[in-house]
Amino acid sequence: MAVITQFVVVREGVEKMTFTSKKEADAYDKMLDIADNLIPFIQKAELGIDESLSEQLAFYFANHKDELTNLLKGVVPVNSTASKPNPAKKVPKKDTADE
Repeated sequence: MAVITQFVVVREGVEKMTFTSKKEADAYDKMLDIADNLIPFIQKAELGIDESLSEQLAFYFANHKDELTNLLKGVVPVNSTASKPNPAKKVPKKDTADE
């Protein structure tokens, strides 16, 4: 018989997620804390969005907290696709023999 250790994140009596490592469970729990704090912040903006969309935004921001923190600090994100040429967009070369 195998023994499996599981870490369960429970919020308000509801099991949210199960993990095999404490580190992952703690990170998820922290993300939920951040999202819970962001929901009233977003709703305070009076953007006319419903509670469900406020929750979705809060979870998105919480899941991307490192990128969001950098943006709030004024750090320009590095866009890896911007530096690569797009082969579909070829600019036709001008024929200089016709001039």
